[in-house]
Amino acid sequence: MDDEKINPVLAKSLLFNMYKIRQVELKIADLYAEQEMRCPVHLSVGQEAVAVGVCNQLANTDIILSAHRSHAHYLAKGGNIDKMLGELYGKDTGCAKGKGGSMHLIDLDAGLIAAVPIVGSTIPIGVGAAWGKKLRGEKEKTIVFFGEGATETGVFHESIGFAALHDIPVIFVCENNLYSVYTHVRDRQSKQRSLKNIIEGHGIKYLHGNGNNVLDVHKIVKDSILHIENIKKPILIEFDTYRWLEHCGPNYDDNLQYRNKEETDRWINKCPIKQLQELLIEKEFITIDEVDNHLNNLEIEIKESFERTKKANFLPPESLFDDIYSE
Repeated sequence: MDDEKINPVLAKSLLFNMYKIRQVELKIADLYAEQEMRCPVHLSVGQEAVAVGVCNQLANTDIILSAHRSHAHYLAKGGNIDKMLGELYGKDTGCAKGKGGSMHLIDLDAGLIAAVPIVGSTIPIGVGAAWGKKLRGEKEKTIVFFGEGATETGVFHESIGFAALHDIPVIFVCENNLYSVYTHVRDRQSKQRSLKNIIEGHGIKYLHGNGNNVLDVHKIVKDSILHIENIKKPILIEFDTYRWLEHCGPNYDDNLQYRNKEETDRWINKCPIKQLQELLIEKEFITIDEVDNHLNNLEIEIKESFERTKKANFLPPESLFDDIYSE
């Protein structure tokens, strides 16, 4: 990590936001077996640095779009824990009134305008949203999150070409966790394939970063925001990262044997939270007591949020057809 110019206040905020996402998702994993969350969950444990490093620099009015693994993006953008858990439990307190579940989070108050599980589907939606803002002369930023697997879809290439053609100021953020479900990208893609070459072939700026280093993510995104504000053209950033748990569900999945333990352990040792915390303690910007105190308060906050959510109501049956069409 480039620690020469660390802002202690910023770094502590990034650390605590990563902890919030990690602890919420670990609690989801812990309670999922109770069978009260009746939707699939795709957890971002290990990938928190990308969401936090990107969203820390966004205003509430800026918009993001995500896919099936959206919890981290929503919480990093300022989303409400109660609203997210309400959605997972199907309660009327959910950000989509319990009708969407984990993979369909939407909260306009937090700037999350869509999370859709169909791979690559939010990429053209994001380009359209950013183009609309450009046509209306609006300055809010648009960020689209997706995984490496989405870059294989047709809509990705069509969207990239359209954004380049119309100079649409959108930031594409590719979280490359090396796998598309259970298949490593090396077994899915040509050895000669290069996302950098694909993007630059469209005349779009491409950047690459360490997605497990939240300070690096923050710096790269800061530069990218300046790029779209000054150049008024799209940009794509690819961040290397790794999910610790199974593709879909709350468990470690070594038993499936598509990933070897050596690889998983190597990435777990690169934990973005551990790296930043050790650096801040070494620089005496934070103490372990501060971290422990924060975690204790966070544990209480999360516990109370789950308790409120479990007690919340389900929507009445007559509301089934509400909110389908715009009023």
